[in-house]
Amino acid sequence: MIVLGVDPGTAALGWGLVERRGAELRALDFGCITTSPDSPLPGRLLVIHQELQRIVAAHHPDIFGVERLFFSRNAQTALGVGHARGVVLLAAALAGVPVREATPNEIKAGVTGYGAADKEQVGRMVATILGLASVPTPDDTADALAAAICIANAERDGAADADRATVLDRSAVAPIARGETPYERAVREALTKEGRGAVRPAGTRRR
Repeated sequence: MIVLGVDPGTAALGWGLVERRGAELRALDFGCITTSPDSPLPGRLLVIHQELQRIVAAHHPDIFGVERLFFSRNAQTALGVGHARGVVLLAAALAGVPVREATPNEIKAGVTGYGAADKEQVGRMVATILGLASVPTPDDTADALAAAICIANAERDGAADADRATVLDRSAVAPIARGETPYERAVREALTKEGRGAVRPAGTRRR
C-alpha cells in the first residue's frame, strides 16, 4: 500500500510517499511544492494541482493522507491552508483515490508517541522510522511524511478515519472521532462527587 501524505499550505505544500509492506514502512519519494507570494492565488493553486497530478501519475498512491485543519488562531493562515486542502481533495477525487485525515496532534502522537511534540522531534522520528540518513527538509516535507506514516499505521490497524467518525468537523472530509479526554473525565467525576453531575434547567439555581 502506498500512502501520499500531504501537509497542505499555499506557499509551501509538503508531500511524501510512504509504502507499507506488512509492518515495514519505507519512503518512496518526498518534497515540497512552493509558490510565489507575488503570483495571483488562482495561479498558485493551479501550480499545486498540476504538481499533485504529476506525483499521482508517477507513483499511483492507494490513499491520500491529509492533515486535518482543526483550528487556527491566525485566520489568514487558516484560509491559505483551506485553499490548499481544497486543491488536494480535488486532486484525490479526480484520481479516484480515497482520502484519510488526522489532526496535527494525532499525527504527532502516531509518530512520536506524544501529541505535543515539536517539529524537531517529529522530523527526527520520521527519519528514524523510515531509515533516512537525515531529517527531511523543510518542515513541511517532514510533516507530510509523518502524516503518511500515521495514516499507513491506522490503515494497518483497521482504524480508518471514516469508520470511527462521530463528531462533526466542518473542515474535514469525514467527522472527527473523539473520545472523552482525561481532563474531561476528571471534571465530570469531580462534578458528580459534588452532586452537580446532572444538568439543571436554564434559569434555575441550586438550593
